Amino acid sequence: MIKNLRFYRIHSDWPETEDELSAQLENAAFKPCSAFSERSMGFEPPVENAGDLLARRLAGADLFQLRLQSRVLPQAAVKEALVERVASFTGRTGREPSRKEKRELKEEVYGELLPKALLKSDRIAAFYIRSDKMLAVATPSATNAERMLDSLRSALGSLQAVPLEYKQPGHTLMTNIFLGSGPDQFALGRECRMKDLSDTKSTVNWLDMDLADSSIRAHVKAGLSIDRLGIAFDSLLRCTLDQELVVRKIRLEGIEELDDLDDEDPLARHDAEFTLFCGLTTRLLGALKKNLGGYAH
Repeated sequence: MIKNLRFYRIHSDWPETEDELSAQLENAAFKPCSAFSERSMGFEPPVENAGDLLARRLAGADLFQLRLQSRVLPQAAVKEALVERVASFTGRTGREPSRKEKRELKEEVYGELLPKALLKSDRIAAFYIRSDKMLAVATPSATNAERMLDSLRSALGSLQAVPLEYKQPGHTLMTNIFLGSGPDQFALGRECRMKDLSDTKSTVNWLDMDLADSSIRAHVKAGLSIDRLGIAFDSLLRCTLDQELVVRKIRLEGIEELDDLDDEDPLARHDAEFTLFCGLTTRLLGALKKNLGGYAH
C-alpha cells in the first residue's frame, strides 16, 4: 500500500489509453544492471500477476512503477582490497605508488569487485489522476520524485510537471486544524512538529499525543509555526501533512471488508484497495484546493 505522496500538476498531453501509455513507457523500460554498471532504472509492471503492461488503468487513474536497481559495494571492502593491492605494488616495485598510480589501482579494484557485488532494488510507484491532470508520486523524497519525472520525460518525449502549490500556504490550514477551527472533513491526529521561525533548526515534536492539550496549543500562540501535522480525513484516511503539503504515513481506515479478498484473489484485493485509495486521494486534493484558495499554477 502506498504510504507517501508528492503531487505535480501536468501541463502537457498524456497518452489516451492504457495501451498507449504502456507502449511509451517501454521506451524507458527497466533493464537489469550489467556486470560493470553501478545502477539501472526503468519502468516495470506496477502489479504482480497482472500481465506485462507497464501501466494499469483503475478508477480513472493510470498506475505505473519505476524500479531502481543498484550494486551494493561496501567502501570498507574496496578499502581493504586496495590496501592489499598497494602492498603488492610496493613489494613489486620497491616504492609507494604515486597519487595517480594509487587512483588507477583503486579503479582496478573497483572494476574487479563490482561484478561480484549484491544487487538491491527499490521501487517508486506513481499514478496519474486523469480528471485533475495530477501526478501523484509515492515518495516523500524530492530527489526520488525527480527520478520519476526524468524517467517519464525519457519515455514520453516531454513532460511539463509543476510541483503542486496552492494560493494560500499550507500552514494556514494546518494551524486551523490544530486549533480546532478547521473544515469538518479534517480532524486532528496525534502527531505534530513545530518550528521556531527565528531559528529554523529549532524544532519541537509530539508523537502519539493528545494535541488538543492546552499546554501544546500554547506553543502556537507563543509564535511557533506548525511544520508537520497528523490529520484524519473523512474518517477514512490518516496521514501527516507538511508545509509543502507532502502527504506522509498514509493509512486507510475501515477497509476490513477487503480482507476477505486476500486468499481468493490478490489482484482483486489490490484493485479494490487502489480504487478506494485513489478516490480518497482525489477527495483530499479537492478539499485542499477548496480550503487553500485554489491552485497557484
